[in-house]
Order: sequence, then structure tokens, then C-alpha cells
Amino acid sequence: MNLKSFRSDHGTLHSMIGTDFNELTIAAKNLAAHTFTLTGLGFGTSVLEWVASIAAIYLLVLDRTNWKTNMLTSLLIPYIFFSAPSLIFGIFRGEIGKWIAFVAVIVQLFFPKHAKEYLELPVALVLIAVVAPNLIAGTFRDSWIGLAICLGIGCYLLQEHIRASGGFRNAFTKANGISNTVGIICLVVFPVWALIF
Repeated sequence: MNLKSFRSDHGTLHSMIGTDFNELTIAAKNLAAHTFTLTGLGFGTSVLEWVASIAAIYLLVLDRTNWKTNMLTSLLIPYIFFSAPSLIFGIFRGEIGKWIAFVAVIVQLFFPKHAKEYLELPVALVLIAVVAPNLIAGTFRDSWIGLAICLGIGCYLLQEHIRASGGFRNAFTKANGISNTVGIICLVVFPVWALIF
């Protein structure tokens, strides 16, 4: 093999690899375009569903710690019930949720002094997920009815938070008001987005 043929083979190989990379780039762009077309705005709804659920859990934890608020945080339980992503809801509705509910009831019955107050609402959420009839857990949860309930809860909590803060401006300027306001706005954005799209 001489040097001239080696250089021409190397140039051919280099151009073939370049062509292959160009084709892979085109294929990746087509995949992204087709994925967005197929999922459409459903992907945005799915992301907002996760964000809203995390925001509701954040607000629930925040209220159970040292940042007490005047919000009716027990309303976050039905909100989480109706807005939790299907993956998480399925886990709590299945065997894992049944075991958590079983242990929680046993602890409450036989060791009531050891049952912590801050665990009441999370345990209530698991109990509701386990025992809810299919009409509520399946039909209402996956329809506009569940979204309307979430929207009502979110609007009520936002209105109460703004009132407790002393106005809209104070809701964004107080030390703990900003995080609460952003969390509650996330609770309102998800059902609005899902109802529209």
C-alpha cells in the first residue's frame, strides 16, 4: 500500500464519517420534531403536573415546620390527590400505599402518644388514595372535574395568602411570603394550563 492510496482512502473514510454525522443530525432533529408533534402540549401539562405536586408538598412541609402560615393547609391533601402524577398515585394506590396505611393505623391505635402531629396530613393523603372509590380515584381524578377542584383550591389558597400577607405587594416582599406565593401560583398555573390545553 503506497502513501497516495492511503491518503485517498483516509479522505474517503473522513467524508463518509462526515456524511454519517450529518444524517444522524438530521435524524435527531426529525425525532425531536416528531416527538413534540406527538406529545404536543401534553408534555408541558405533564411537567406542570409534577411541578404543582412538588409545590403542594413543599407548602405542606413548609407549614408543618417552623414557617407556620394562616393557610388552610389541609386543602393541599385533596389538591395533591387530584394532581399527583399517575406514577406516584399508582404507587400509593397499590400495595405500598396499603402497607403505609396499615402501619399508620396500627401506630395510631396502639401507640397514640408516638403518632406525630406533623404526620397526620401525609397519612391522611395515603389513606384517601388507598380507600377512594374508583369513581373518584379514576374518573374524577383524570377529568376536568379534578382539574376544577384543583383550580378552586389553588385560587382560594392564593386569595387567602394575599389577604393574610396584607396585600399583593406584601405577598412578594415578606421573607417567607415569596416562597409561599410562588408555590401557590404553581398550584393555580397547572389546572389553568391543563383545562385550556
